[in-house]
Amino acid sequence: MANSEIVWKATKAQEEKSRLFRFMKKHDFRNYQELYKKSIEDVAWFWEAFVQDIDLKWDKPYKKVLDVSKSWKWAKWFPRGKVNWVYNAVDRHTDGIAIVWEGEEGQTRQLTYAELAAQVNRLANGLKSLGIKKGDCIGVFMPMTPECVITTLAVSKIGAIFTPIFSGYGAHAIATRLNDCEAKVLFTSDSFYRRGNRVPMKETADEAIALAPSVKHCIVHKRSQVKTAWNKTRDIDWNQLLQNQSTECPHEVTDASDPYMIIYTSGTTGKPKGTVHVHAGFPLKATMDLAYHFDLQETDRLFWFSDMGWMMGPWEVSGALLLGATVFLYDGVPDFPDVDRLWKMVERHGITILGLSPTVIRALMKYSIEEVKKYKLDSLRVLGSSGEPWNPESWNWFFENVGKRACPIVNYSGGTEIGGGILACSMMQTLKPCAFAGPTLGMDADVVNEKGASVRGEVGELVIRKPWVGMTQGFWNDKKRYEQTYWSRIPETWVHGDWARIDEDGFWFIEGRSDDTIKVAGKRIGPAEVESALVSHPSILEAAAVGVPDELKGESIVAFVILKPKANFIEKEVIAHATKILGKAVAPQVIKVVRELPKTRNGKIMRRVIRAKYLGLSDLGDLSGLESQSSLLEIQDTH
Repeated sequence: MANSEIVWKATKAQEEKSRLFRFMKKHDFRNYQELYKKSIEDVAWFWEAFVQDIDLKWDKPYKKVLDVSKSWKWAKWFPRGKVNWVYNAVDRHTDGIAIVWEGEEGQTRQLTYAELAAQVNRLANGLKSLGIKKGDCIGVFMPMTPECVITTLAVSKIGAIFTPIFSGYGAHAIATRLNDCEAKVLFTSDSFYRRGNRVPMKETADEAIALAPSVKHCIVHKRSQVKTAWNKTRDIDWNQLLQNQSTECPHEVTDASDPYMIIYTSGTTGKPKGTVHVHAGFPLKATMDLAYHFDLQETDRLFWFSDMGWMMGPWEVSGALLLGATVFLYDGVPDFPDVDRLWKMVERHGITILGLSPTVIRALMKYSIEEVKKYKLDSLRVLGSSGEPWNPESWNWFFENVGKRACPIVNYSGGTEIGGGILACSMMQTLKPCAFAGPTLGMDADVVNEKGASVRGEVGELVIRKPWVGMTQGFWNDKKRYEQTYWSRIPETWVHGDWARIDEDGFWFIEGRSDDTIKVAGKRIGPAEVESALVSHPSILEAAAVGVPDELKGESIVAFVILKPKANFIEKEVIAHATKILGKAVAPQVIKVVRELPKTRNGKIMRRVIRAKYLGLSDLGDLSGLESQSSLLEIQDTH
């Protein structure tokens, strides 16, 4: 991939219409490289220029942009400034469509900014009537509906803190999060639909609340209007709470550093980490990335296939609304009731920016290409991806068949603790398949060896050397764990936990999580490289590679693969194919066929779990994000 050709460059019209071009022109930068250099040499200048560019409204001006007096691991942005992100995202917009929604069963709705503001205010007043105040924590366990977005906005508007919880979690995973943040309220729905079946939520919420004594109220939106158990002393109907509430509600004056969200990430071991984000943090980082890297304009309709419980849910909502654009929400799977459901929605709703994980694309590739070609997708102008490293076959499929080689794929990688992306692409940069054009603006990123020295042309650790807006303000009630996770290896340097590589042309590649790295006879290789070699074989649809103990080599590689329909699999043939690409030293020794791979519910392959299960280890670590327990049985059965 390092030598692959440049496949996309923006036209002059695309460049000059972009937000990034306008920003560069405003500040007299001749090219992207000049702007990027300035953005990391003077991070305070860049982030102040950005908030001025989007005309962020402050209740009280900040005294300075950045305070690193306690070291930059605890950097404070816009200290003493007062700003509420929801006022900027909703109240100040009076025109346009804010939300368009479609449910799997076919319902559709839309809300203008004025209608959204009215609903947010009614719910905010309803929360106040329950005694909820600034600093209280609120759990949000809901499907991807307008009510989920309204809830997150209302909670932030009154200065409370919302904790998004993935709609597919079980009771124990929910309770763990509610207990850690001592949530006073849990929002949920009666149920949601998946592949035509009703999936209960209220029952799961009830089980979780039984394990979470801090929760005093459960507010229920009746998504599918089915009969469900009801606790009269605790449960509150969404519509009844909003009934007779005023559509006017002043926003709480919040400090720039006041928490607005605690979002949990699954750890390799131990309890999930409560990542703390603030009003002048995560929402601003999301907005900058969307504005300058995805070129989100007010006229755009953004659809990122995600759930509010994962980072990309709050990311798309906060960034799109702060820019006055339209958020498209879909509550369902991409290939039901028909395999063309996703493409049908893009055409019907005029989606302009579409974000999908490589996992989703690989799942859709098994269907005939005619399912894509029969729809007019010419509303699309930008494609996005996040979650997993690409392989060339799936990247090219997305680029050629969905984007028609005219839309850039803005490859995007960062993390929940980052508040957005570390690496991305933009309208002002060229594209290579599977690659990132480089770090996002304001992110002083590098690839280093174990001593912290920069490396090029080889795999190293992805690190960040300076603070940025959006960085977590630590883990909730766990300062030591935050410092140990990111700051214990290289002094004053954020070590992200990803392996990365920069090729001779300056393009960046993510090679997988550093705790997934395989070392065979002293040679280090990322699982993504092995997996790309495997899926380039005509019989392989998906692959996961792990390292297992080997007496001679230290580790050898075992791969698990999902076959394409009607594929003829011969293990020796596939191993030979991978050997030709990778070389004999780092080729997989064993290939096992499975029907599904253990993944998180947002599509990331859980390689550590695969490895532990294959080796028969009793401790599999945190499994709260695992999508399917049956996938573990298959791994066990293959060993």
